[in-house]
Amino acid sequence: MISGSIIYLVKSGGVNGQLAGGNIPQDQGAGGVLAADVMKLSDRDVLMGEPNAPVMVVEYADFQCPFCGRLFTDTVSQIRDQYIKTGKVKMVYRDFAFLGPESTAAAEAAECAKDQGKFWAYHDALYIAENADGKEGNGNLNKTLFMKLAKDVGLDTAKFGSCIDSNKYASVVSKVVSDAQALGVNSTPTTFVNGKMVVTATGGSAGANTALILQAIDKALAN
Repeated sequence: MISGSIIYLVKSGGVNGQLAGGNIPQDQGAGGVLAADVMKLSDRDVLMGEPNAPVMVVEYADFQCPFCGRLFTDTVSQIRDQYIKTGKVKMVYRDFAFLGPESTAAAEAAECAKDQGKFWAYHDALYIAENADGKEGNGNLNKTLFMKLAKDVGLDTAKFGSCIDSNKYASVVSKVVSDAQALGVNSTPTTFVNGKMVVTATGGSAGANTALILQAIDKALAN
């Protein structure tokens, strides 16, 4: 843990896709990473918000990470209400699944939900379930839960079940992690605002620090 932030640390490895709409900054962040690299959209990214919103927030997180659950409850809710609903911000969530098989399985399940246009509903359901469970690595992120949540959010459960059974998106989830590491992500949650990582005074990821993330959004809007 880094002073001033609440994160999970990991170790550290490209990025492709289509450029997000709007003006994409070309300045460099930590480690010489170009903001434009962070803001490239792959065909698996799902935007929340107006495509032409001036500020783009990219969150890297793990469904099993307790601090990511805290970010979902305390920070993402505010971003949605105060910035996304008002057309100021668009947001992308990317899985940085590193806490073991349950994290990977949950990330793959969320990818399967994308196929039916229900990613954000499924994303929310996963975090709500994991926050209610309150434990890490206890086996609750399993097919039984995934199927229940699929039914709850209105997915075609037969298609969804087939998708997760086939591990259709295992390589996609793995690539998102390696791409994130190439961008300097080594902890969860990690948030980028217009391609710049939100960091503490000591340079570490801001983690679940709501104040720092909202300040970064406000600063980007003012520019």
